[in-house]
Amino acid sequence: MKTFPRLNLTELPERLKEAGILTEDGLMRLERLQETSEEPLLSLLVNKGMVDEEKLYRFIAEISGLKYKVLDPLELDYEVVTESLPGAYAKNHRLIAFGATDDVLQIATSNLVNLRPLEDLVHLLDKEIDLHVSRPSEVNRVIRQFYGLHSSLVAAAKEMGASPDDVDLGNLERYVSSETADTLEPTDRPIVNAVNHLLQYAFEERASDIHIEPHREGIVVRLRIDGVLHTIYTIPKNLHLPILSRLKMVAGMNIAEKRRPQDGRIGTHFDGKPVEIRLSTVPMAFGEKAVLRILDPAILMQDLSTLGLEEDQLVRYRSMISEPYGLILVTGPTGSGKTTTLYSTLTAIATPEQNITTIEDPIEFVTDEFNQIGVQPAVGVNFVSALRHVLRQDPDVVMVGEIRDEETARSAIRSALTGHLVLSTLHTNDTATAAVRLIDMGIEPYLLCSTLVGVVAQRLVRKVCPECGESYVPSESVKKSLGVADDDSVRLRRGKGCRLCRGTGYKGRTAVFEIMRKTQRIEKNLLHEASVDEVRATSQEEGMKTLRESARRKVVDGVTTTEEMLRVTV
Repeated sequence: MKTFPRLNLTELPERLKEAGILTEDGLMRLERLQETSEEPLLSLLVNKGMVDEEKLYRFIAEISGLKYKVLDPLELDYEVVTESLPGAYAKNHRLIAFGATDDVLQIATSNLVNLRPLEDLVHLLDKEIDLHVSRPSEVNRVIRQFYGLHSSLVAAAKEMGASPDDVDLGNLERYVSSETADTLEPTDRPIVNAVNHLLQYAFEERASDIHIEPHREGIVVRLRIDGVLHTIYTIPKNLHLPILSRLKMVAGMNIAEKRRPQDGRIGTHFDGKPVEIRLSTVPMAFGEKAVLRILDPAILMQDLSTLGLEEDQLVRYRSMISEPYGLILVTGPTGSGKTTTLYSTLTAIATPEQNITTIEDPIEFVTDEFNQIGVQPAVGVNFVSALRHVLRQDPDVVMVGEIRDEETARSAIRSALTGHLVLSTLHTNDTATAAVRLIDMGIEPYLLCSTLVGVVAQRLVRKVCPECGESYVPSESVKKSLGVADDDSVRLRRGKGCRLCRGTGYKGRTAVFEIMRKTQRIEKNLLHEASVDEVRATSQEEGMKTLRESARRKVVDGVTTTEEMLRVTV
C-alpha cells in the first residue's frame, strides 16, 4: 500500500525558523500561545499573523516532498470535483479532487496530519492518489462553492423527478417527452439554495456579469471577471426553467412570459454591503438566456479622481461639469464604464441645493441621492416623454440614459437650451465622431454649438496585478511606439501570473479617457459641418489627448501593458 508523508508538527516551528519563515520572536510567541490556547498549531501560525498562509503551506509541501497546488475555482472542472469525492467526505477530511484518469486521482489537501482518509481512498477507489498540498482557505472556498451548489442541484433534480437527459429546445425545436414530471416551484428550498450559491460564488470571484446560457447538452454558466468571460460549470438541463423562474420571481418579472425579452432587478447584500443586480432575459434557440449584471455601489459611485483621469483631464472635466447649463456626452461601447462615469459625476455635483433627475432604461442602481425615472414603453414612458415632464419638475441637472434617435437628441438639446445641465451617453467610438453623429442625426449645427459643453470617450483596460507585477526593459520598437525611444531609464510592468490574478497577470480595471472641451475653433468646425478627422485634429491641437495617448501614458506609468493598450485603442 502506498504511504503518504506525515507532517511532524513537533519539529515544524524550528524548521520554519531555520528557513527564515518564522522569526525568533515569533517562535517564542508561538510557544507562549501554545501553553494557553487549544487552537491547532497551523491555525495559530496563520491566524496570529506569524506566518503567511501560502508561504507556510508551500514550505509544508516542500519538506513533505509533495507538489503545491493553487486551487483556482475558475480553472477547476466542476464535474471532476463534485463527482470524484462525496461532499461530506471532502468537507470532513479537507480533500479536493482536481484531476482524474482511469488509474490516478489527483487530490489536494491542507491536512497532512490525519492521513487515514487518503489511505482509505486508495482501497475504496482502487486508484493511485497523486497528492498535492493546498492552503486551507482555498480548500474551504472550493468546498463551499462547488459542493454547496452541487448539493442544491442534486436535491432539485431529485424533486423534479425527471430524467437528466430531458431537454427543452425552446424556440428552435419542439420536443415531446413520453415522461411527465412535477414542476419544481421557484420557491422550493433546493432551487433557492442553488441560486443563492450561484450569486455568492460570483460575488466572491469579483464577477461583473453572470451568463446563464442554454445549449443543447446543458446550461452553461459563465462569469465575466475583469472584462473576460470564464466558463464555470454546466447545470443539468431540467433545472434551467426552475432556476430561471426563481431569478425572474425575485427580480419582479413575469415568470410565465418566455417569448419576449424582459428586464428586472434584484437587491441583495454581500459582506454587509448592498449589491444591485440587473437581470436581462432573451429567448434563444434552446431556451431563455439570462445575464445578471452585478452593480457594486462602491464601483459605480466613485470619486472622480479614482476613475483613471489624468491630472490635466480631471481639471478639464471638472470645468465641464461645473457649467450651469449645456450638454455633456459620454461615449464608448457597451461595457466601457460609461455608467460609472455618469453616476460618479452626479455624485460629485450632488448637493442639497441641486435637484438632480435621471431618466434610465433601466435604472442601473437605485440611490437616494438622485430622483430616478425608469423608462416604461408599455405605458408610454420613454426618454422623450419623461424628459418633457421632468422639465416641469424644476430640475437643475438631468441625466438621460442614452441618446438613440433624433427625437431624444432634440429633447436633450432643448433641455440644455432652457438652462439645464444635461448628461447623456452616445454609442460612438470617440469624441469627434460623437459630435458629428448628432449632426448626422438631423440636429442643426447651430443648435449643437449653442448647447454642447464637451464630449468624453472612454475604454476600460486591465491593470497589472500588484502581487506578481514585475519591471522589465522594453525593446527599442516598443519604446518607439510609446514615444520614449530616447529614454534609457524607462521600465514597463507586466504580471507573471499568480494566485491573486489567477495566472492572468491582471487584477482590476481602470479607464482611459479622451476629453474634448468645445472651443471656438471646434465650434467653427461643427458650424461648417467639418469631417470627423478635421474635428479630431482641431481637438488635438486644442490640447485633447486621444484614447491611445491616454493608454500609452498608463503603460509608461506601469498601470497596464502594451497588449491592453493595443486591445482597446486604435
